[in-house]
Amino acid sequence: MSASQQEPRLKFVTCANPQGFHRMAYWEWGDPHNKKVLICVHGLTRTGRDFDEVARRMSTTHRVICPDVVGRGASDFHINPDYYAVPFYVADMLTLIVHLSAEHIDWLGTSMGGLIGLGLMGARSQLQMSLGHNQFLPPQTQLPIKHFILNDVGPRLEIQALDCIGDYIGKKVTFDTLEEAAQTLKVVSASFGPMSDEHWLAFARAGLKQEGTQWVTQYDLKLADSFKIANSSTYLEVSENLLWACYTAIDCPILIIHGEQSDLLSAQTVEQMLAFNARATAKHIPLTGHAPALLETEQVDMVQDFLLDK
Repeated sequence: MSASQQEPRLKFVTCANPQGFHRMAYWEWGDPHNKKVLICVHGLTRTGRDFDEVARRMSTTHRVICPDVVGRGASDFHINPDYYAVPFYVADMLTLIVHLSAEHIDWLGTSMGGLIGLGLMGARSQLQMSLGHNQFLPPQTQLPIKHFILNDVGPRLEIQALDCIGDYIGKKVTFDTLEEAAQTLKVVSASFGPMSDEHWLAFARAGLKQEGTQWVTQYDLKLADSFKIANSSTYLEVSENLLWACYTAIDCPILIIHGEQSDLLSAQTVEQMLAFNARATAKHIPLTGHAPALLETEQVDMVQDFLLDK
């Protein structure tokens, strides 16, 4: 692999929305012609650079794609915050997958990225049904997803954790230096698990951008508007039923990574997930809540071993 392939390349794909078009940024690692693709999708207010350690490791066997979901990082922001919702994100990911022309897709989703993945698997199930009933569709039309990783997320989300997220999302945070940000996050984001100082610095850099002399959050603060709607009890009940249907339809190997102290994904829900899909296995990360950062060597090993069927 050339030196340039060992570092991320920033690219864009144009996606549609009800008011026109927007660009979704993605970070590409590895051989750009590799048809074996790993797509890594981040959590609610994070970016694709969260997966640098996983991507660097997996780029030896995969073309690794780490999108900045619209409204985050280098991607465009929506004019209408109502479009910050999982169904729209799923549509963007379908556009990305078609753009990549992949023959083999592995999916890794942290928190929101896992929910997007579940929505994608639901769309995949519907597509397979269409293939069976429409003689005019070519048989090779499919979403070739071979491995599916859910990082501390499942069909059922704990309402108390969502309330906590609602308390901080939409508030602009600023730091004078990246080092100050890393030390602050080490305390307020301790749920991401024990990490080296180097990884806390990388974690801060992935979630912030420099504006003038300060470091600030790099997501659209209007995400808070759509999050409040999605956090209503009626919406959550309907969403949970749909997500369970998507989850049980998955027919490839599933790895559930669970932070043992997670307030979003309970141990009881993990047990239900194992019971409801025979393709699922779980790994529990000690001393970690929501969500494992996937920066430490042991966690990267876990991802690699699963994707390579070790």
